[in-house]
Amino acid sequence: PVCLGCSAFISLFGPPGLGRFVRRTVEMMTGIPTVIYGFIGIFLLVPFLRDVFDQGSGLCWLSASLMLALLISPTMILFFTDHFNKVPVHYLLCVDALGGSRAQKFLHVILPCSWRGIMAGTILAMGRAMGDTLIGLMIAGNAVQAPNSLFDSIRTLTAHIALVFASDFESLEFKAIFACGLFLFFLTSMLVIIVRLLTFRQGRQT
Repeated sequence: PVCLGCSAFISLFGPPGLGRFVRRTVEMMTGIPTVIYGFIGIFLLVPFLRDVFDQGSGLCWLSASLMLALLISPTMILFFTDHFNKVPVHYLLCVDALGGSRAQKFLHVILPCSWRGIMAGTILAMGRAMGDTLIGLMIAGNAVQAPNSLFDSIRTLTAHIALVFASDFESLEFKAIFACGLFLFFLTSMLVIIVRLLTFRQGRQT
């Protein structure tokens, strides 16, 4: 919802100059290395959550989730914005001619025309979050356990593969990381197939 609101602000609701500034800022965020997001999480987000909720060390499922959300937000915002801008201009002019407001234009014209792009952007961002290693490795806590709450430490599959591969080559745990890799490959492949189907259907309709 936050990414959708930012895209709507850039494309429709914000002043043109401010909208361009926000878009340039989002584009700059896409070039920031993932490790920088991890450092931001360690030095800003983790202490903040630890002090506010006073539960655990702050290296937890919630910290990693929030930082992953920040990491994938630029991808979603730019994807949504590009599809909002592809809505035919005569549709928007018809709304203006009928006296429709910007909110009506967004809800009744732009969103229905862009829903496949919104779905594709969301799925692509999910794939990036699913395959990210450093965020989970740095701020999720790396505890091999089933979490009981958002404030429990966890270990993601990608972080588990990296940690085991860096320290072990012969144990059963090392052999198990291939199963983890196949599972991740299956999930990301399914996401790619869904995106392809959505874009193919959109291309046929246009």
